Amino acid sequence: MIFRQLTHDDLGCASYLIGDEDAGIAAVVDPKLDIDEYLRLARYLGVRIEHILETHDHADHVSGHGRLVAATGATVHIHRDAAPDYDHEPFDDGWELQLGSVTVRALHTPGHRPEHVAFALIDTDRSDEAWAVLTGDTLFVGDIARPDLAVEKEEGARGIFRSLNDKLMSLPDSTEVWPGHLGGSLCGGPGMDLKVASTIGFERANQELLQVTDEDEFVEKTTSTLGPQPPNLKNIVALNRGPLVKETVEAHPLTPRQVQQALADRALVVDVRTELQFDEAHIPGAVSITARRAGFGSKLAWLAKSDQPIVLVGRDDEDAAEAAVLAAAVGLRNISGYLAGGMTSWREDKLDVERVKRMTVPEVHELWTDEARRPQILDVREDSEWNSGHIPGSVHQPYHDIDEIPDGIDSAQQVAVMCGSGQRAAVAASLLQRFGAPNVIHVVEGGVPKWQREGWPTEQPEATKA
Repeated sequence: MIFRQLTHDDLGCASYLIGDEDAGIAAVVDPKLDIDEYLRLARYLGVRIEHILETHDHADHVSGHGRLVAATGATVHIHRDAAPDYDHEPFDDGWELQLGSVTVRALHTPGHRPEHVAFALIDTDRSDEAWAVLTGDTLFVGDIARPDLAVEKEEGARGIFRSLNDKLMSLPDSTEVWPGHLGGSLCGGPGMDLKVASTIGFERANQELLQVTDEDEFVEKTTSTLGPQPPNLKNIVALNRGPLVKETVEAHPLTPRQVQQALADRALVVDVRTELQFDEAHIPGAVSITARRAGFGSKLAWLAKSDQPIVLVGRDDEDAAEAAVLAAAVGLRNISGYLAGGMTSWREDKLDVERVKRMTVPEVHELWTDEARRPQILDVREDSEWNSGHIPGSVHQPYHDIDEIPDGIDSAQQVAVMCGSGQRAAVAASLLQRFGAPNVIHVVEGGVPKWQREGWPTEQPEATKA
């Protein structure tokens, strides 16, 4: 049989090519928007992609099912409760698809979304029992799905509890678990692992939530610490429900003059180079979101307004083109273009640039201990991180919620921007500068956790202490 996992590393998504090389037939499960790798693998293995299986309507990324239909003529299969606005074959719990010697069996596992299914895989040449289950967004390696992306969170949590206990945990311990997401995705909890697979038995024995037998306790545990939802959620679900998205986003080259005009027209200019390159010199008004680390698409989707044109600036044209593909994966299709020739062309035209000062955590601490030089501290981590301990006197605003100078920050005074590592702080520092703060410090090589490890002063909210 054929079994290949393919990942979208920026979003932490996993998709699968499954089939039978002898029968010459294959299916793709939860395809990503960039379909080239599926087509290449199918040609290499000598199979036809005749079926596309969706575990659910995704909320964090745009599916590639439309592009695969256009390229291969394959049939899309999705649970009846999804009721999408495109040609498809609906199925119910227990439905089976035969791919030569491979049987795919649908297990309805609502909770994450009402239409959600897992797919049990049976290699009939070897056994009548499922050797693996594609768990989609219900069960991950190290964690479970979040319950609040389609229904009220308590209803979703109860659905997940029943799907886990009635369906997935009833499978043999030896059944391999192949999830729809890896660590870094916003569709699960903080325990999600970058490990690509596991087994039912291992997850049952080592996941705390899978050992909770009381439904009410499970609901309380899964709903009390939810992080932010995936950005652009409603738009992504709408795109995935149809009509089918069959075309990719084409980004066009722009001259420096055209980029200046786009800025004047209130476009969002996004510098996708590394944080260091941005801090050393960037276009005034640009925002720093490096495409060289995971999470570019999610960060961009949080900041870009749905109708706002986006202009990309990279080291070169290839940098920007890759970023445009990542943007399209999160439903951002209003790409006005990219700076042709990258930042070099802007510098060659001798146009103005801005810079962001960089300081390490020890350097900021040295300033902080001197009251005469003490900078303002803006902590841009998530609520749960802030509640676990923060620098006394710091102001808290998650980076993705910054749409003006935050309350409590004096834009005329020096402000040091901190997160957990320096990556989110890079985005936030560029936003502060864009909104008119001229004296911004990007804290690098660590953040508040490093401050805590050094034993320097921190505090917690009173409610957290209690």
